[in-house]
Amino acid sequence: MTKKQTMEIIEQLLALYPDARPELDFTSPYELLIAVILSAQCTDIRVNLVTQVLFEKANTPALMCQLGIEEIERIIKPCGLYKNKSKNILLTSEIISRDYEGHVPETIALLMTLPGVGRKTANVVVSNAFGIPAIAVDTHVYRVSNRIGIVSAKTVEDTEIQLMKKIDRALWTKAHHLLIFHGRRVCKARKPLCEECPLTSCCVYYKRRVL
Repeated sequence: MTKKQTMEIIEQLLALYPDARPELDFTSPYELLIAVILSAQCTDIRVNLVTQVLFEKANTPALMCQLGIEEIERIIKPCGLYKNKSKNILLTSEIISRDYEGHVPETIALLMTLPGVGRKTANVVVSNAFGIPAIAVDTHVYRVSNRIGIVSAKTVEDTEIQLMKKIDRALWTKAHHLLIFHGRRVCKARKPLCEECPLTSCCVYYKRRVL
């Protein structure tokens, strides 16, 4: 698929989801970072319920360190994988407090040195907390972009690279949210709602599997 065709799809998605945005609740870069760490293999709805409790007790790295591992585990247990997540949250909070004067680092490279922070999480933080264009490839972005045929990639890394080439940089962050919205509402993993999708005329998946 060409860049022009890709941008036409992005325009259609913009019309479909004009209010596409992050669905995690946060009021600071630190809160976003912690919420994204918690979102691994967990829904944003559940994460928001958990962070509502967590951030009332600890919404800064220093306060999180004071909270301690056992209390963090207790609060975030509903998110799943709570042992690893609580360990990463505490270690990350300690590093930010000690090495960055309590401020979340603003580059992808530095963020990725923090425990529990991969490229997807780093991309989400820099784009939504600091306004730096980035495309975070989660399961929705990977599935939808490959299904439609915007990209043809076998890894999230290749998906990100191809999307960056085919989407104008100014729209990288918005495109990320648009693809997620479409994946959650229409292009679902198990039973995509192709009959409700406005992109069927250009969708590789639809042409191969439905027609």
